[in-house]
Amino acid sequence: MRTDGQSLRWLVQKWFGSAPARGIRVTRTIPVKSKPFRGVCVETTQSDRDLVIFFFRHDDGSWSVLPPSARRPMFSVCV
Repeated sequence: MRTDGQSLRWLVQKWFGSAPARGIRVTRTIPVKSKPFRGVCVETTQSDRDLVIFFFRHDDGSWSVLPPSARRPMFSVCV
């Protein structure tokens, strides 16, 4: 599933629907040095079951359910 450049609101409506039964609760998370992911946890209750999805924010400002790829050391050669 491609969600490049999508807003968090658009993704929440896509995954949870436009009118969840008991509302949506968004919990911000604080990045930890060992896991520098930025994101939010979105929760709701539908049909007597809890639905929780974690959305990750990428460096380009887009949101996704997939975490950003790990940064790897790079080098370049100038000739």
